[in-house]
Amino acid sequence: MATNLVQIEKEDEIKQRLEAERARLRQIAGLDQPKHFHRPIERAFTADERSKVTILFGGFTWKHEDLIRAVFQGCGYRCEKLPVPNVAAFQTGKEYGNNGQCNPTYFTVGNLVQYLQFLEKEGIPRQQILDNYVFFTAGSCGPCRFGMYEAEYRFALQNAGFDGFRVLLFKDSDGIKAASGEPGLKFTIDFGFGMLNAMHLGDVINDLIYQIRPFEINKGETDRVFREMVDGLCDDLRNRKSFEIEERAPEWAKPKFKNNKVLRNMANVFGKWHEHMWGKDYLKALHTARERMNSIEVDRTKVRPVVKITGEFWAQITEGDGNFHMFEFLEREGAQVVVEPIATWVAYLMYQAKAHAIAKWPVNQPYRNAEWYEFKKQFANYIGLRKKLWGIGFGQIMWNFFYHRVIKHLGGITHQLVPQQELAEMAHPFYNQFARGGEGHLEVGKNVYYTVHKLCHMVLALKPFGCMPSSQSDGVQSAVINKFKDMIFLPIETSGEGEVNAHSRVQMALGEAKVKAKAEFEECLKSTGKTMQQIREYIDEHPELKRPFYHVPHLKGVAGTAAQFILHVSDRIDKDTRFWKRARVPVAVPATASGD
Repeated sequence: MATNLVQIEKEDEIKQRLEAERARLRQIAGLDQPKHFHRPIERAFTADERSKVTILFGGFTWKHEDLIRAVFQGCGYRCEKLPVPNVAAFQTGKEYGNNGQCNPTYFTVGNLVQYLQFLEKEGIPRQQILDNYVFFTAGSCGPCRFGMYEAEYRFALQNAGFDGFRVLLFKDSDGIKAASGEPGLKFTIDFGFGMLNAMHLGDVINDLIYQIRPFEINKGETDRVFREMVDGLCDDLRNRKSFEIEERAPEWAKPKFKNNKVLRNMANVFGKWHEHMWGKDYLKALHTARERMNSIEVDRTKVRPVVKITGEFWAQITEGDGNFHMFEFLEREGAQVVVEPIATWVAYLMYQAKAHAIAKWPVNQPYRNAEWYEFKKQFANYIGLRKKLWGIGFGQIMWNFFYHRVIKHLGGITHQLVPQQELAEMAHPFYNQFARGGEGHLEVGKNVYYTVHKLCHMVLALKPFGCMPSSQSDGVQSAVINKFKDMIFLPIETSGEGEVNAHSRVQMALGEAKVKAKAEFEECLKSTGKTMQQIREYIDEHPELKRPFYHVPHLKGVAGTAAQFILHVSDRIDKDTRFWKRARVPVAVPATASGD
């Protein structure tokens, strides 16, 4: 029994020593009083620094980036775009960042670190880099890792030795601000409308270049012309003189505007709006750009499978190692790429805001605090909902109007924005529109939409490795494919490696799409009753058919550009034939009576 008591005492002593050691280690690690995470307070980017601080940004196509930079510079900011992220940037991001992040995070922050290291090698002191450069990027919240991008950027910058480097965040919920909310980057009317023009121009031009380049006759001409054209538009955005009512008003009205601040500000808002959207200089720049693009000679009889790009926002836009140079690879393999405009994402956000307001309205009704006969409270609640819906609805109308207006002035052949209501309805049997994260129901909705309406031969979804929302969509796509048997859908997860494997998978799916496109073309050609020789001879006799902005009507059920084109040319041949037959019919001359 004494032995048992000794053993118990030893066990108690061991437990006490273990508890003491645990307490000591917890105290060293700071776990005794756990602290909640707070966003670090950084130095503000103030108005006084605008003349010396350079804003860095990147992650879009070169078309968007050049136009956005021009708007920044036109509003008085120093601005530079970062290089296109490469594999080396991805590896740098992994070196300094946390494990398990999305590859857009690694590519973006690695690219930023590389650029800052380059500045340091050029002889700029590190403190001067911290003082004279800031990074402008997008932020968000939600279930995917996008909400953690900003924190990851700061963490990697700190590990790379650039602790304190400022990050300006643009969020769809609260706009542009640094941690302190100081107006270093001020949202003005000129800046807002300039950015609106830049984003819409970038989307439309990006769509046009992928429509024209696969059919160009002179290789390399499209890239050269588009580079010159974008430079011209950038000059207009950069050098446009800001509208000021005190300068433009008649002499007799200038004192009134000078003495009345409200009247002056109101007149400036409408004047700037008109100048940015309908100003003679802006419209002239658009028409000049259109004429330059229309000088490219194209041959639309080339049979190309149409590949629609969907997926995660960053992966479906970038044009480098971040998505395995997928657009360049597809064109090299003989495909026509249909890219996704950024405008669709903005339209999606507005549609979701409207749908959420409608869904929440029954919950917000004051039934608990108001009786059924208290009409005033009920009516006030209803009017509150209507005001919100009217506001969002007006924003949707204006967004679509301005986007399609740019399409009209730049040739009119760009794909229009897909109706968000239709996308939600098509995705609903497979994916709930209120499931948040990434592009939500858009990946499923676009796949069904472009397949049902026969607007492409194949859908290619690009997304980062391990992207949660895209993984959910991919799981749902199996049910979608089972319902639509003729659908060719391929999801590709991108990362810093595996390019050869990804290209191999795309080649196999593209092979099916090529067969589909060729069969469609041959069927359409056969239906015309004409030979390709007859079609080509007619095209050679009518040079306007070789211009990119010649409008070819879209026929339902036909996806390929070449198939659409030969059907249209055949119709023109038939109309011309009927016209000349009528012209050659001799006019009957009534016989005159002889001798009467």
